[in-house]
Amino acid sequence: MTPHDLVLTQRGLRFRNHLFPCSIGRGGITARKREGDGATPTGTHRIVGMLYRPDRMARPTDWAVPIRPGDLWSDDPGDTDYNMMVRAPYGPSHEKLRRADPLYDLVILTDWNWPYAVRGRGSAIFVHRWRRPGYPTEGCVGLNACDLLWIARRILFRTRLIVR
Repeated sequence: MTPHDLVLTQRGLRFRNHLFPCSIGRGGITARKREGDGATPTGTHRIVGMLYRPDRMARPTDWAVPIRPGDLWSDDPGDTDYNMMVRAPYGPSHEKLRRADPLYDLVILTDWNWPYAVRGRGSAIFVHRWRRPGYPTEGCVGLNACDLLWIARRILFRTRLIVR
């Protein structure tokens, strides 16, 4: 572990000597992640990207990529684009990245089951905005908007999300 890592603890998400309250998956933490289980997977997950809504916020870092209308994330284990960002129109099961609510206004991408996805092992694990304190995610890590932005402006490509 380094000071640049995001470390999920029982008390919250630790980063750069700060502890941030966070939400995790409704299925708790698991070493046996499966698609749809709602669990947050254990392990050391590299940060591989960042997405943001340019119509709602300024670019948080110079390497953040804008979420455009029609950007989706495939969560269909039977599709060749499983656990990849795809574009509409797209027939298989997917999640919209450009949402009406602010949940995905800023998304930090991890390398969970990516880039070579194992079918059924679970699609993307993001660090994103929570719905409200204590409300579980579908397996991602959720933070309040201000904390998420603070972290996003300081993470590096060598930053990892460590879940024990």
